[in-house]
Amino acid sequence: MNTKTMSGLGELLRYVTELVDQGAEEHYRDLSLSYRARYTPVLRAIAAGAETVTDITGATHLTQGAVSQTVALMVADGILVKRPMDDVRKSGVRLTPDGAALLGRLQPHWEITFAAIAVLEAEIGYPLRRVLGAAAGALEREGFADRLRRAADAAPVPAPLEENAHGE
Repeated sequence: MNTKTMSGLGELLRYVTELVDQGAEEHYRDLSLSYRARYTPVLRAIAAGAETVTDITGATHLTQGAVSQTVALMVADGILVKRPMDDVRKSGVRLTPDGAALLGRLQPHWEITFAAIAVLEAEIGYPLRRVLGAAAGALEREGFADRLRRAADAAPVPAPLEENAHGE
C-alpha cells in the first residue's frame, strides 16, 4: 500500500532543492566537471566581488556556517585559497587559477540554468523565483515560529472529553 501523507512546506522545499541539485550535478558531469552544486552561490558571490565569508553571506541566502563549510570544501578542492586581510580578524578568499578556469566554464552553464528556470516557470504557470523570494521576505519579517504560535493561539481549544455514565 502506497499512501503518501500531505507534504509539509519544508518537505516540498527540500525535495525540489534535491531535484534541482541532482539535475545540475548531472549536467556538471555531462560537462566533465568535478563540481558540487552547493558551490554555486559562493562562486557567484566571489565572481561578483565578495572577498570574505561575511561578504559571501551578505550576498547570498546562506548562513555564515553554511558559507564557512562550503568555503572549506572549495579550499580543499583547490578552487579557492584563503588569504590574509588588512583586518587580521578576517581572512579573505580568492579563486585559484583552477577556480578561475572553472568559473569561466560555469558562466555559460549558469546562463543555460536561468533559461531552464524560465521554461520551468512557464510550464508551471508561476514565477517560482519571485514566489520563493516573497516567501523568504515574509518569513524574514515574521519568523515561522511566530507564525506557528499565532496559529496555535487562534486554533479552537478542544472540548474536554465527556465521561460516560460509568465514570470512564
